[in-house]
Amino acid sequence: MGFAMSKSPFKIATWNINSVRLRAPNIEAFLAQESPDVLCLQEIKCQTAEFPAKVFNEAGYEHHQVLGQSGGHHGVALVSRHPIEPLEAMPLCREGHARVQASRIEGFEIHNIYLPAGGDVPDPEVNEKFAHKLDFLACMARDYAAADRDPKPRILVGDLNVAPHENDVWSHKQLLKIVSHTPAETEALEKARKEGGFTDIARELHDDDQKLYTWWSYRAKDWAASNRGRRLDHIWANDAAMGLVDLPRYKIHLGWRGGWKPSDHAPVTAVFDRA
Repeated sequence: MGFAMSKSPFKIATWNINSVRLRAPNIEAFLAQESPDVLCLQEIKCQTAEFPAKVFNEAGYEHHQVLGQSGGHHGVALVSRHPIEPLEAMPLCREGHARVQASRIEGFEIHNIYLPAGGDVPDPEVNEKFAHKLDFLACMARDYAAADRDPKPRILVGDLNVAPHENDVWSHKQLLKIVSHTPAETEALEKARKEGGFTDIARELHDDDQKLYTWWSYRAKDWAASNRGRRLDHIWANDAAMGLVDLPRYKIHLGWRGGWKPSDHAPVTAVFDRA
């Protein structure tokens, strides 16, 4: 498959922002520097009415799709320079959390997902959060397998809270029993990806022996020095979208993990030709 430079680029970004209101200055700076067409956010931690729309309007992103939640939990949002056609989201979350949204923008069908973290104990019999996570992944496999396989480009992005490949974590052996990298999760995520007809853009570009991370724990005294990361944030594309991707322009923006009050996730971008 060949990948020509985009003649009319469409740039999409995904970022678990860990509170959209707290980190509004970070987002403003990122948008000014990277200028994506669309920014998908997860863990916005606000109700829909509390979303800081003015920040995005002033930055040139006047089109918003926001799914907030009360109590300062979860929440996803999408902001765009272009009109948004909301689509019905997949019923993936049995708890009814604000975790899934779908839209059509500039000919692309975009799915923005914030998958449950799953708690600390990787046993669905004793940990309801982990059971919920596995159910969510099973629903992804079911629903994307049944989704319309028309030739239109479909992109799935978000914090999927699973590092699927052995080099998507700092130590494969040490994290095999740690939530986010257990075989139950990685196998379920891979099943969902394959059933949906998606390609993992990061691994299409990078060799399997290359370490790739998008998340580093707040608990580390010096996250960059220890570099004990995990690749939890993903951009997937179906065959139609892969035919439009400018593969070398996929990027994990490591610098945004640092600086003023950063999220524990780095943003990720990919560039496509318009359909």
